[in-house]
Amino acid sequence: MKLTIKEIAVFSMLGAVMYASKMIMEFAPNIHLLGVFTIAFTIVYRKKALYPIYIYVMLNGIFSGFATWWIPYLYIWTILWGVVMLLPKKMPKKVKPIVYMVVCAAHGFLFGTLYAPAQALFYGLNFEGMIAWIVAGLPWDCIHGVSNFFCGILIMPIVSVLRLAERNIDTNEY
Repeated sequence: MKLTIKEIAVFSMLGAVMYASKMIMEFAPNIHLLGVFTIAFTIVYRKKALYPIYIYVMLNGIFSGFATWWIPYLYIWTILWGVVMLLPKKMPKKVKPIVYMVVCAAHGFLFGTLYAPAQALFYGLNFEGMIAWIVAGLPWDCIHGVSNFFCGILIMPIVSVLRLAERNIDTNEY
């Protein structure tokens, strides 16, 4: 996946936008646009969406510390990316927003469960301990899933803006 200079610049900015959006939303735990951006970038950029996603992950580590909490970020966003990659590209126009909102919500509801194996490994939890960790986090996962569903309303407008920007950049000569 060779990148052009334009793509390097665009993906860097998109990764920074993901990080900035997370920082802006820090006042509201588990309510953010990260799933929305991950899905929108994947729809538009497909495999190359991993670049802004991992720029976000690296920025998170740089500014918040490369600690054990960060390590699941190395795979947790890739799971969402992978699910979106598996969805059919040609869905009916009226179905797309709902499908993407549901996928975004599912990732939020399952966030603690996806996170749990790494926590169990790092903190020596047995299977029962891991399940207890998941259950203890269910209220937060519920907030995460519900907020991801409603934030998912923004996915298709962001996709439209990204596609428009791509067309405009490609047609302009500098």
